[in-house]
Amino acid sequence: MSYSIVYSSRTGNTALLAQTIRDTLPASDCVYFGAPDAKALAADTIYAGFWTDKGTCDEQVAQFLQSLNGQKVFLFGTAGFGGAPAYFEQILNRVRENLPETTELIGSYMCQGKMPAAVRARYEAMEDNPRRAAMIENFDRALSHPDAQDLDALANAVRR
Repeated sequence: MSYSIVYSSRTGNTALLAQTIRDTLPASDCVYFGAPDAKALAADTIYAGFWTDKGTCDEQVAQFLQSLNGQKVFLFGTAGFGGAPAYFEQILNRVRENLPETTELIGSYMCQGKMPAAVRARYEAMEDNPRRAAMIENFDRALSHPDAQDLDALANAVRR
């Protein structure tokens, strides 16, 4: 079974997930590894990774997903906010809307990812209130992600 790993990564978080998938699967079956590209379409299975942009995948991945036809698809991604499975499922549901009916979703995985320091600075500049405090707390909690536990969980999800 041939596969391609296609991903978009703004901060390196999704790239780390993509590399974990690459390390988990047989190298001899890999057709393509990298940014969305038509070369990846030659594979039977597509592992498609994204960073979360306004509650869904980034535009580059959305366009790539819409170009699929007949492949099995495994979605993976990172989000700066979250940690809650229900929040990740909402994002994955929006991303799935980009998949043509001819594809078969075989799995998905999401985890929290660290955000750039500029995001924390923006939060610190906000008016002091409970929402601001929660945003800063989430930012700090995200700094260690994706961590070893996240990567192990992804590898296990890919093996299933």
